[in-house]
Amino acid sequence: MTTTALVTPAAELVARRVPGRSLEAPFYVGEEFFALDIEAVFARSWIFAATEAEVPEPGDYVTVTVGPYSVIVVRDDDEEVRAFHNVCRHRGARILNEPRGSVGTIVCGYHHWTYGVDGRLLHAASQEPGFDPTCFGLRTVQVRAVAGLVFLCLADRPPADFDDFAAQVTPYLAPHRLRHAKVARQVDLIEHANWKLTMENNRECYHCAGHPELQRCYFPLYNFAEGDVPPALRPTYERFLQADAAARAAFESLGLPYAAVEDLVERPTGFRVEREPLDLAGESFTEDGKAAVRRLLADFPTARLGHLGLHLQPNAWFHCAADHAVTFSVIPLAADRTLVRTTWLVHADAEEGVDYDLDALTNVWEVTNEQDAVFVARAQAGIGDPAYVPGPYSPTESQVEDFVRWYINRLSAYLQEGP
Repeated sequence: MTTTALVTPAAELVARRVPGRSLEAPFYVGEEFFALDIEAVFARSWIFAATEAEVPEPGDYVTVTVGPYSVIVVRDDDEEVRAFHNVCRHRGARILNEPRGSVGTIVCGYHHWTYGVDGRLLHAASQEPGFDPTCFGLRTVQVRAVAGLVFLCLADRPPADFDDFAAQVTPYLAPHRLRHAKVARQVDLIEHANWKLTMENNRECYHCAGHPELQRCYFPLYNFAEGDVPPALRPTYERFLQADAAARAAFESLGLPYAAVEDLVERPTGFRVEREPLDLAGESFTEDGKAAVRRLLADFPTARLGHLGLHLQPNAWFHCAADHAVTFSVIPLAADRTLVRTTWLVHADAEEGVDYDLDALTNVWEVTNEQDAVFVARAQAGIGDPAYVPGPYSPTESQVEDFVRWYINRLSAYLQEGP
């Protein structure tokens, strides 16, 4: 079967994208591209939706909104994570209207059609003889749980590379036992910028001088080649070399995989995973680098294990230390507004006020997120200025280029294949 490529102003902009330079303004400010991003990227990719710790018991649910789509992520009575479109099979009413909660059954508040947490229609009053409830269960959404992280795909035929992604990242994630963690805090931040600016900002540390709290514990050497490290960062680089050698020895002694695995551009489920040292005490994302939680996530013999970093195209990144983990999800709300949801996970039995101080646990990333929100809002304002023209990426922004290439590939595939 042949398909006809869609020829639109958006398609022309996609086709003329110049490698190594930022995207043209319409990609960030135009309503056409916002709608295209939802359909071509978010509705066709595996996206990070939640952690299993957010739905620990049968009947626990969260709702996830992506453009016009609303999805229920729920744990069923067999303790499996399920996902359904949040649309009643009667006349289409939204069923669950809260961001999270717990239910015995899923009941539409309009005409009280009632569904099990497995999606089956259990009750629909006043139907004609012969009505078959098995034909009116909730419409399912593809969902996968990987080492405690929940991913969903809205497409009927999701990208087939997810099994390979899961197989490669599970050995890195599994030692942290995220499936058995609990949520210590979750913070939603609205950034006044396009979602791509949020993701691009995360993919480089060219701007990390603007994160003094993070720079205390995190080596700001992201994507620097040895010969490109500026003089001001040479002392930091020398500390990194010493910490890296010690960290590699520790990882190997514990059998923890640490080598970088990177496939960010060509595959639909682009990702990068690596275990690296942290600065100062080397234990956690705190201002002194010491563990913020006395009870570690798993049975690690030491807290000095740096951090595991995972990036996923198009909407997530993760940091796992020995004592806690932090997940970040990015959801487009409008062409110039983006939801960044940050979730801190700790051992299920860790007690606030006993094993950890909540503010000390979350401070570094909360402050960093707020700083990033300012940076991307400034970028959005500048890109909306008629004087804006795409500028060149520096060598340390190679993963920004990787993200943009991945994004252009996804749009090109959609425009070639059609909806």
